[in-house]
Amino acid sequence: MQSVLSLSFSQASLPLANRPLCSSNAAPSFTPRNLRFCGLRREAFGFSPSKQLNSCRFQIQSRRIEISASAGNGAPSKSFDYDLIIIGAGVGGHGAALHAVEKGLKTAIIEGDVVGGTCVNRGCVPSKALLAVSGRMRELQNEHHMKAFGLQVSAAGYDRQGVADHASNLATKIRNNLTNSMKALGVDILTGFGAVLGPQKVKYGDNIITGKDIIIATGSVPFVPKGIEVDGKTVITSDHALKLESVPDWIVIVGSGYIGLEFSDVYTALGSEVTFIEALDQLMPGFDPEISKLAQRVLINPRKIDCHTGVFASKITPAKDGKPVMIELIDAKTKEPKDTLEVDAALIATGRAPFTTGLGLENINVETQRGFIPVDERMRVIDGNGKLVPHLYCIGDANGKLMLAHAASAQGISVVEQVTGTDHVLNHLSIPAACFTHPEISMVGLTEPQAREKAEKEGFKVSIAKTSFKANTKALAENEGEGLAKMIYRPDNGEILGVHIFGLHAADLIHEASNAIALGTRIQEIKLAVHAHPTLSEVVDELFKAAKVDSPASVTAQSVKVAV
Repeated sequence: MQSVLSLSFSQASLPLANRPLCSSNAAPSFTPRNLRFCGLRREAFGFSPSKQLNSCRFQIQSRRIEISASAGNGAPSKSFDYDLIIIGAGVGGHGAALHAVEKGLKTAIIEGDVVGGTCVNRGCVPSKALLAVSGRMRELQNEHHMKAFGLQVSAAGYDRQGVADHASNLATKIRNNLTNSMKALGVDILTGFGAVLGPQKVKYGDNIITGKDIIIATGSVPFVPKGIEVDGKTVITSDHALKLESVPDWIVIVGSGYIGLEFSDVYTALGSEVTFIEALDQLMPGFDPEISKLAQRVLINPRKIDCHTGVFASKITPAKDGKPVMIELIDAKTKEPKDTLEVDAALIATGRAPFTTGLGLENINVETQRGFIPVDERMRVIDGNGKLVPHLYCIGDANGKLMLAHAASAQGISVVEQVTGTDHVLNHLSIPAACFTHPEISMVGLTEPQAREKAEKEGFKVSIAKTSFKANTKALAENEGEGLAKMIYRPDNGEILGVHIFGLHAADLIHEASNAIALGTRIQEIKLAVHAHPTLSEVVDELFKAAKVDSPASVTAQSVKVAV
C-alpha cells in the first residue's frame, strides 16, 4: 500500500530555497546519505538504521526524484588513515561522527573516559532523571493541587537510593545507545587520551593516526573558584550531586544559573532547605529580567529558599571532625567581609571550564583564551598569529561559543557539512536553551535589554508581545496556569529577535520559535500556521498572533505531495 503525505510549504521554506525545487526541463538531483522524517521513526517507513537503505522515491508535483542512501563507514582518502578524526565522544563528537558517516567519511572517534561525555554521564541526562522525581514529588505533596482534581493522596515519600539508581540507570542506558549507534554505523571508537601531534596527525595512547580533518570536542569540567575546597561529600560539584549520595537538611548553592536552579528544584522537593549565594545583585542574572522576576515569585519565594546576592564565597571548608561546612562571604564589590555560614553541605554551581589541557595545542601554535580554543564562525581553529590552522576544528564547550550539548552537536554537523563541500555557518542566536525546573524556563535569541541595545545601535524599533498560560485550555486542564510567553520582535519587518517562556513544558514549546529564527521565517508568515486545539502549543500560536507587524504576509503557500 502506498501512503501519501500532503505537506504545505511556503516558497521561502522549500528545500534548496535559492533555486527552484523542480525546473521545467529536468527533475532535480540531490543525494543525501540518509533520510530523516520529522516526528516519524524511520522504522515506520521500512528503514533499518543498521542495514543499507533501499532507494526511495519522492513524488513531488507529479515528478519523481530518486534518492539513494547507504550506511557504513566509508573508505578513507588516500594517504590518510581516516577522513575525519574526532577527539572526544560526548554529544558533540557523537553528532559529528554520525553525520560524517552519513556523508560517506571514514571516521574515528577518540575517548579517554566514557562515551557520552559530561551531558550523558554527569550532566543533562542524569539531572533530568532527578528532576523527573522532583516533579512527581511536588505534585504529590501539593494537597491543594490534588484536591482540585478531586484526588486524595496519602503522604508521599521517596527512597534516596532508588532515586539515585534511576539517574544512574538512565545515564547507562543512553551511554550504551550512543555507543551502539556509532558501532552500528562502523565508526571506529578508539580508547585513549587524544592529542594533536601536528597537522592532520593525532596520538592516542601509544598509537599515531592521520586524518584529513580533525575535530576537537573535549567538552568541559565544573569550574571551582579559588578558596573553595571540594571533598566530594559535603562540598560538591554537579558531578557529585548527580550521584545523590545524601540529601542534606541545609545546603548552600553557589550560583543561581541553570545548574543551581535545577538542583534547588531537586533538593527542596526532597526536603532540603536551600540558600543561594550569587555574586551579582540579583538571582538568575542570565535570564530575561521579566521572566526572571516571575520565575523567582514561583520557583524561589514559596519554597524553603533564601539568598545572599552581591557576595562572593571567598572560602568554603568541608565538614570534618564534627564541624559543619564553613562558608565565608565577602562583598562582591568592596571585598569586605559580610557573613559566615555554617551549613550541612555546599554545591558549587559557578559554571563550567573548558577541558583543553594536554591536547598538544603547542604543537600547532594554538594559544587558549581563558582556557577556550579560539575559533572563527565556522569552528576553524585560530593559531597564536591569528591564522587558521588548516583542517583543524573545535566544537562545543571547548570553544566557549555556547556551552550547551545540542549546540556542540549542531557545531559538529556544521563542520562536517564544510569538510564535505557545503559552506555552512551556524546561527547561534537560533539555538534554544532550557532550565528544567517546575515549571520550566526556555529561551532563544536576545533578551529584551539585549534587543533594545541592538536596536539603538542599528536604528530600528523593538516591540514586545506576551501571552499567559492562564488563557490556555490545556494548561488550565492540567491546573498549571502559572506561566508567561514573551516575544521580542521588529514591528517594521516581523523579524523575531527573541522568545522567552516560563510555564508548563516550556522546554518543548520553544522550538517553533527557534526554528523560525533559524529559517528566517517572519511573524506575518508563521502567525498563519494552524495549531491543534486544545494544546500547549497554542501559547506560542497566540504569541505570534498578538504581534503587530507593519508589513503583511507576502508568501503564497504551495501544496507538495510526498509519496513513500
